[in-house]
Amino acid sequence: MFPAVSPSHTFPRLPLLQLLLLLVQAVGRGLGRASPAGGPLEDVVIERYHIPRTCPREVQMGDFVRYHYNGTFEDGKKFDSSYDRSTLVAIVVGVGRLITGMDRGLMGMCVNERRRLIVPPHLGYGSIGVAGLIPPDATLYFDVVLLDVWNKADTVQVSTLLHPTHCPRTVQDSDFVRYHYNGTLLDGTAFDTSYSRDGTYDTYVGSGWLIKGMDQGLLGMCPGERRKIIIPPFLAYGEKGYGTVIPPQASLVFHVLLIDVHNPKDTVQLETLELPPGCVRRAVAGDFMRYHYNGSLMDGTPFDSSYSRNHTYNTYVGQGYIIPGMDQGLQGACIGERRRITIPPHLAYGENGTGDKIPGSAVLIFDVHIIDFHNPADPVEIKILSPPPETCNETAKPGDFVRYHYNCSLLDGTKLFSSHDYGDPQEATLGANKVIEGLDTGLQGMCVGERRQLVVPPHLAHGESGARGVPGSAVLLFEVELVSREEGLPTGYLFVWHEDPPVNLFEGLDLNKDGEVPPEEFSTFIKAQVSEGKGRLMPGQDPEKTIADMFQNQDRNQDGKITVEELKLKSDEDQERVHEEL
Repeated sequence: MFPAVSPSHTFPRLPLLQLLLLLVQAVGRGLGRASPAGGPLEDVVIERYHIPRTCPREVQMGDFVRYHYNGTFEDGKKFDSSYDRSTLVAIVVGVGRLITGMDRGLMGMCVNERRRLIVPPHLGYGSIGVAGLIPPDATLYFDVVLLDVWNKADTVQVSTLLHPTHCPRTVQDSDFVRYHYNGTLLDGTAFDTSYSRDGTYDTYVGSGWLIKGMDQGLLGMCPGERRKIIIPPFLAYGEKGYGTVIPPQASLVFHVLLIDVHNPKDTVQLETLELPPGCVRRAVAGDFMRYHYNGSLMDGTPFDSSYSRNHTYNTYVGQGYIIPGMDQGLQGACIGERRRITIPPHLAYGENGTGDKIPGSAVLIFDVHIIDFHNPADPVEIKILSPPPETCNETAKPGDFVRYHYNCSLLDGTKLFSSHDYGDPQEATLGANKVIEGLDTGLQGMCVGERRQLVVPPHLAHGESGARGVPGSAVLLFEVELVSREEGLPTGYLFVWHEDPPVNLFEGLDLNKDGEVPPEEFSTFIKAQVSEGKGRLMPGQDPEKTIADMFQNQDRNQDGKITVEELKLKSDEDQERVHEEL
């Protein structure tokens, strides 16, 4: 695009021949060449030997035209040609500035039309002629091609070639626009194109940076719209033209594609595309969010997508980790919401853009799907879905062995795991670091038969790294039902007595009374105590392994048997340890 210049309404100096034409018009007319019927021609003979397919306007009285011509006599001898001077004739028709025959011959002509005009003497130079150039009573032949036509009353002509289905805003004065264009003269001669420079033309509208006609032609345009804009020369480059590519008094035709538009005063624009029901929490600054997005320019050209990487974009909101416009646009969103965020360049990548996909001064549009968000200070959220069927006096606590069913999913509904897939309930000892911290917390305080919903933030789940099947920084949603609960043992105990242990424990263990207890006797005795309800092993563990661990603890010299000196209850050991510390 060329810069604007001050237009002028004066006409260029006429060539010598045209000055002579004006002078001779007042001279008396001679008789013309014989008509085909044998008499003299009474009027101009017009042969339209090339007519363009479309003719948006025809030359009328008072129009300004630009045309090329060759002038010859009947014998074909040339007496004048605008081509020889490499200069178009630029003049107003029908006001006496041309010989009458030319004035009449140009009327009704279309741009790019070619005509042959036969001008009889009385409509040309009459009985006097032009000394040394045109003899008296000469019939003149002109081959004319019209290249431009306009009128002082013309305005900018705008034709919409393609209108987008969605138009978020239109161009107004003081807006900054980015557009592509092809520029031609009215006859189709190309003089400039933004496409050859592999970049849009970027400028303010209505601020004097453009020719007046383009300022007017862009107003009201939508991003993605295509327009044809025809600008008369007095709203373009006027009588001076521009360089060697735009001649004086030239009408200009621009085919324009608007890429985007914004105003320096614009803020982030939000459009809710889908809002899930029951939104109880909205994102605020400081939250950590996981979301998917498709990013495009205002004309729909995509530049990035999280879906192409099959991974959410994870970041803190309102902390400066992302462009300011996105920081603003994500706040207030609900989990599961889909929203469109339109970000002006001063809140995105500014005048310089980034990489090879986001040009300078580009408006960015993000279609965002919020997967989840949390705050690093979030606890486990617990919601009771159904209370236990019977009155509950005892609830699950650390150390208890519990069996429970669960369904685990992401907050967007993506199913991850379910105990129902395995048929049997999940088993765990609470407080023993056997399950993620948030699930452990959520199971505590439950009654058998109770159902709960647990929302577990990632710092109480699988953290930033995630786990197999669980994305990093994912908030987890559990639906749990406590199936059973067994009282746990104190920390460090593998077996506890329900009542006081036997007075002489070693004699009870030494079944064959040989003064030593091998593993078989130890195992038989402990199983008998459990069977008779006198004691219980740590729940949730393999009994054989637990009993073997108990034996190992008592076989202090590791000789495969326990003696009376080696045998000690854990309570006695703990008491001795206290005395030692004291």
